[in-house]
Amino acid sequence: MSEKQQDSQGTTKAKDSPAGGGIEITNKNLENIGVELLPIHTEGTVHAKRIPGIFRKMKWIIASFWLILFIGPYLRWDGQQAILWDLGNRQFHFWGLTILPQDIWILAMILLFFALLLAASTAIAGRLWCGYFCFHTVWTDVFTWLEEKFEGQPNKRQKLEEAPMSLAKLKIKAPKHAIWLLIGFATSFSFVAYFTDALDLWARLFALEWGSVEATVVIVLGLATYFFAGFLREQTCIGFCPYARIQGAMIDTQTIVPTYDVDRGEPRGRMKRPKPGEEVPELGDCIDCNLCVAVCPTGVDIRRGQQFGCITCGLCIDACDSVMDKIKKPRGLIRYASLQEFSGKKLPAIWKRPRVIVYTSIMGFAAGAILFGLLTMSPIDVKALHERSPLFVQMSDGTIQNKWTLKIVNKKADDLRVMISVNGGPSSLNYIVGDNVVVRPGTVGSTTLLVKIPRKDLQDSNTPLKIVVEDLDNPQVKSTYDTVFIGPKPR
Repeated sequence: MSEKQQDSQGTTKAKDSPAGGGIEITNKNLENIGVELLPIHTEGTVHAKRIPGIFRKMKWIIASFWLILFIGPYLRWDGQQAILWDLGNRQFHFWGLTILPQDIWILAMILLFFALLLAASTAIAGRLWCGYFCFHTVWTDVFTWLEEKFEGQPNKRQKLEEAPMSLAKLKIKAPKHAIWLLIGFATSFSFVAYFTDALDLWARLFALEWGSVEATVVIVLGLATYFFAGFLREQTCIGFCPYARIQGAMIDTQTIVPTYDVDRGEPRGRMKRPKPGEEVPELGDCIDCNLCVAVCPTGVDIRRGQQFGCITCGLCIDACDSVMDKIKKPRGLIRYASLQEFSGKKLPAIWKRPRVIVYTSIMGFAAGAILFGLLTMSPIDVKALHERSPLFVQMSDGTIQNKWTLKIVNKKADDLRVMISVNGGPSSLNYIVGDNVVVRPGTVGSTTLLVKIPRKDLQDSNTPLKIVVEDLDNPQVKSTYDTVFIGPKPR
């Protein structure tokens, strides 16, 4: 796109050009080397221009992570879906590992870790989540990329948008909207597929056997994706996203964000050729091409300083660097930098910043807890509830009896058959287990345990015992519960 903002004879002189022999930068030769002089559009939909660069490449690489979420529900493990939130049975299956409500603290630690990671990354380098990882940013990027393929560059899209509806306009826009809706459906379907078997969900779709909840979630979420990514776009970030509202509390003067070097770039602009004898004003390196604004997905002019709409994606840096390369100026007119750096103060090392230390310390605690939980997690979980009333019973033969109710959790994907034994106490100890226990996957089985010890063999009122629950099909899998046998005080 090339729209002249100045007279065709307009010139700009480099700030460091020698007097009388400076290199004139005219609108015409700027266009000859590929620098487009773009107007700033402040109203209507933002149609961002796309140019190659390191930050654009990083956005595509990171965005590809979300593609994994589309194939996640179809990955299988040991005959079942590898990743499945089974809310009906209160189970979370992840590659053969089943997390039950008893282990929900691990999920809490995972959420804590990523919440602090978000805070730490924001304190260090601004809204990295918004610029690179946010699903809305990624979906909007994909939607606008498709829009460019169907409707052309920004100037063509703007003209098409302003044109009255016609058959020709409908032929261009209809395929784009059809693909948008298809992406919205794929997104919502994949989301639901994480909560039920994906293959079964497809089968019931073609058989028209979906429940009202499934159908409602797929339709509503699909249309929401279509509407927010296709139409609201940057307005979602500016007007709806709660994270954008709290960014001021998470960013400080030491945070590095895309920043315009005012001292180097100002005064900017393109001026007319001076008349003979007229003094040539010194200008900064910014030639006011507005390319940094044209590529911004939220329409921010970074030259006006830090703004609410900036998602720190760095695309303006790619744009400015490309222009600097073409006019033979050093890169970095727009770059990642902190306000403290521009004030002349030295930026402290990341590991010496208090906020970063606090965030990373909590992250380390959460990561350690997660690792501990995963390493110590057993396919069997046992709880032994001692009978409280009475604590013990003296039998007619002089033995003392204690009773426990055993709760056995099966975290395996198949049935669990267990053998229960009691270790510890005197050799005269005798125990009786209730009915044979077969626990269904992801459920809790219960049985009773009676332990008898002759009173004469009790050395104390509390005798330590170990209740061992062992998997009959895999004896290496077992769980031990420490308890005490309660009796009268020895005579």
